[in-house]
Amino acid sequence: MDMSVLPIIILLPLVLGTTLVSWLKQFSRGVTALGAIGVSLSSLILLLTQAKAVFNGETIIQTWSWLPQLGIDLSFRLDALGLLFSLLITGIGTLIFIYAYYYLSPQNSLSKLYVLLMLFMAAMLGISLSNNLILLLTFWELTSISSFLLVGYWSNYEAAQRGSRMALTITGMGGLAMLGGFVLLAQITGTYQIDQILMMTEQIQSHHLFVPTLLLILLGAFTKSAQFPFHFWLPNAMAAPTPVSAYLHSATMVKAGIFLLARLLPIFAGAALYHNLVTFIGLFTLCMAAFFAIFKEDLKGLLAYSTISHLGLIMCLLGIGSPLAVAAAIFHIINHATFKAALFMIAGIIDHESGTRDLRKLSGLWQLLPFTATLTMITAASMAGVPLTNGFLSKEMFFTELVANLSGPVLLVSAIVATLAGIFAVAYSIRLVHGVFFDGPIGKDVPNKEAHEPPFGMRAPATLLAVLCILVGLMPALLVEHIVNSTTRASTQLSQFEGTHLAIWHGFNLPLLMSVIALLGGIIFYFSLAKGGKIREIDLDPHLGQFQGKLLFELFLKHLLQVSRKIKRKTENGSLQSYLVWIIAFTVFMVALPLFNQGLTTGTRELTHAPMIAIVLWLLLFSACWMMLWFHHERIKAVLISGAVGLVVTMMFVGLSAPDLAQTQITVDVVTTVLLLMSLSLLPQLTPYESSRSRRWRDAFIAIGGGIGIGWIAWLVMTRDHNSISWFFNQQSIPLGGGTNVVNVILVDFRGFDTFGEITVLGIAAIGTLCLMDGMRAHGTIMTQGLTYRFNPSPLMLRITASWILPIALVVSLYIFLRGHNLPGGGFIAGLITAMALIIQYIALGQDHTEQMLKAKSGRLYEIWIGVGLSIAGLTGLAAWFWGRPFLTSAHIYVNPPIIGEMHLASAALFDVGVYVTVVGAVMLMISVLGDSRHSGMSGPLPKE
Repeated sequence: MDMSVLPIIILLPLVLGTTLVSWLKQFSRGVTALGAIGVSLSSLILLLTQAKAVFNGETIIQTWSWLPQLGIDLSFRLDALGLLFSLLITGIGTLIFIYAYYYLSPQNSLSKLYVLLMLFMAAMLGISLSNNLILLLTFWELTSISSFLLVGYWSNYEAAQRGSRMALTITGMGGLAMLGGFVLLAQITGTYQIDQILMMTEQIQSHHLFVPTLLLILLGAFTKSAQFPFHFWLPNAMAAPTPVSAYLHSATMVKAGIFLLARLLPIFAGAALYHNLVTFIGLFTLCMAAFFAIFKEDLKGLLAYSTISHLGLIMCLLGIGSPLAVAAAIFHIINHATFKAALFMIAGIIDHESGTRDLRKLSGLWQLLPFTATLTMITAASMAGVPLTNGFLSKEMFFTELVANLSGPVLLVSAIVATLAGIFAVAYSIRLVHGVFFDGPIGKDVPNKEAHEPPFGMRAPATLLAVLCILVGLMPALLVEHIVNSTTRASTQLSQFEGTHLAIWHGFNLPLLMSVIALLGGIIFYFSLAKGGKIREIDLDPHLGQFQGKLLFELFLKHLLQVSRKIKRKTENGSLQSYLVWIIAFTVFMVALPLFNQGLTTGTRELTHAPMIAIVLWLLLFSACWMMLWFHHERIKAVLISGAVGLVVTMMFVGLSAPDLAQTQITVDVVTTVLLLMSLSLLPQLTPYESSRSRRWRDAFIAIGGGIGIGWIAWLVMTRDHNSISWFFNQQSIPLGGGTNVVNVILVDFRGFDTFGEITVLGIAAIGTLCLMDGMRAHGTIMTQGLTYRFNPSPLMLRITASWILPIALVVSLYIFLRGHNLPGGGFIAGLITAMALIIQYIALGQDHTEQMLKAKSGRLYEIWIGVGLSIAGLTGLAAWFWGRPFLTSAHIYVNPPIIGEMHLASAALFDVGVYVTVVGAVMLMISVLGDSRHSGMSGPLPKE
């Protein structure tokens, strides 16, 4: 077997699916649907090829190193538990894609829905197949984001926007809590690898961090799976299109929390806090949501609360935690996915054909939709737990495990609550069937009284699921028993578990009595409420008052917003100086805090006399800083003096034998000076003076405090011995990095990930400059009192000199680039040298002529350079995975081409190419934007002051 099949299963919808659907939309809706269905089926088929081996006990693990020092790897795991969930995700996903084609009107974008569903499918597959907690969390958050986009699919529908924000807020906060739990779990175990964590149960439960770890992870699971008190987001997400509700909110997303607990069950099982908390929250959610479902007037609202109830049932079983209880939970996960996905599709059919899903308006649709009514009766019977359906079997197993694992008063109360929940489930299931299809003639308020059965393609997915409800109910041992037992072993990590036998009849016992009471009680309860149409008039909201999750959530957000606005009004006054005061003062305080107990005593290191060069440089630096303080109100002088400070720092690096730092400092200094001078054209030439004496004393106090703090730190560092890690880089630079320039090897190999982040930030800064300046294009410098100096027309000597400088500078930058891995240089410095040469062309020839020469109209070329540079750097890092090495690991070889002789080649050079291209693109984009005549202009006169 190709071990890369696991990431391919995820990448098919994530990359191929989204791309293919976006491309196929130009043809037709049918072709788009076929593409989406084909991609989903491909992932399903790949999973099925592994099903036999995995359900027989095999576990497939595939790992690519990412950040092994932090324990973060691209690690995937396919066992029976992951396979079951993945099959549900892809199998039901395929049916949803078929259904969505018929459900969505041509006026709505089918490709947009498919792309978002593909994104969500990939995220859920990632959760199911992850073997690393951080990787799982990444996919977990991707489900929240994709769900947010799917629920808010109808952007002009206020309820959809409100529901999507609520879902994202609740599940996002739960994800944040779960991140804390994962970090604590890694602190306990020393790893994020799930397969290793599952073998450390005793170590985890005996640790003092176990309780907070458990509570934080449970918060993530409860919010995602809509358990009390976080249940209210799910009904409010029903504003999504029905295919979304059928997929996300019944079969997949809401079961992510269930999956997480099933996956981590071995490390929680045996802990009393876990069993008590999960069991009773699940049991309460089961009963509470079932009761509320009875009185919901919206079909999807009823189904949403029933979903919450069934999720509570599964959660309760996982809380009990015995092998047979886990088997019952696994079985009900399968059953619930089949009947609930079908019921949501049926709700969509009813809405699609009749024009409403309001139960107060619907009645008598049996005459118009007999086939749909039959499907509804089958799936609703399964939801209610009627014998000969799959729902009955898993409900019986739930009652059995509840009775077997509890005792005393707890058993009595739990049995009563579970039986009540069963009564309510029967009641809302009957209401779904009776209220829509019977209960009198066709309702007078039904918008479309000539409704008819939908196309076969729209009925087919629900029909298939309804058939499965009956077949599994009649032949459970033949169809799903092996799957349930294999998945239970994978979840509990108990290979010796003999398994459970799924049968229709287990004799007369207490669980059967509870089922009979639930069935008869539900029938009596519903028809007593429905007598005279009373159930249509009952509204629980006034009785609940402010104790509704939705209202409490909105009240919380309201107060949060009010407090935020008060803080904003106090802190955001539009003064940059005020912001800097807070930032610098806080930074100085936080840095100084740990220094108070250090003292100013000399450390163990022997002090030496300062050499003359250090004294000279110190005096120059002191003079430059004093001049900066004296002239800081005159902006152009301040910029030039800051350049002088940078020059002194460069000389200091040269004196300390740090040529790489010296080259970087001088090139950065030149480029930033040019950028600052160009920015001054948008500002007055003078900085306003301080408004009061107290403000001057405040600024002086902060500046002196910051200076003393830096000096204090420098004194402590330089007078005390410390363990340096420089020996490692000196020893490993050649064998591991293939270069003698230790600084460059650190940048492109040992700390290549940091460098990749830095050039990404540089690209973002350049794009940010473009976005910020875009709003000023309409006015340019006419609205400012900037500099009156411009370099157009430029002196002839400057233009002639510039024409020679460019090729020479390019050769020099190439030389600096090529020598960088073994001698001072590298892509960053070479990029800045190239940028300086191009800046000179801007000054000499003018921006229009230079960009015409470079074919860089409006800076578009520079944006492309940034993207290309980042892509080269990123792909170089990804290439290491094909050899099973961590991200950005370098490879180096020696070659002997003719004439040239022996050459040393390193893959880090490609990464450095990406750095070079990104630096040139980012610097030139900022120069282009700041120099654009529509902003500030490097050409053309300014108005007189």
